[in-house]
Amino acid sequence: MDRQNVTLSLPKSLLKKAKTLAITKNKSLSELLRETLEEKVSKETGYRKARKRQIAFMEKGIDLGTQGKITIAREELHERR
Repeated sequence: MDRQNVTLSLPKSLLKKAKTLAITKNKSLSELLRETLEEKVSKETGYRKARKRQIAFMEKGIDLGTQGKITIAREELHERR
């Protein structure tokens, strides 16, 4: 995998907390940031794919065996017995 260095500008307090977190997880700051970004991108990509699948499913619809015809009147459905 090709890598490219980037320069980030972070608030000092955030950088300090991130370094501490990396140490507690026994990782480098670079590794911690990379994993966090990968997780964020993966979630976003997964959400978009799932959303696209669900929209296609809704547009296709479900065959309820009625062949598009409603065989019962609304009044019958809501009739109290």
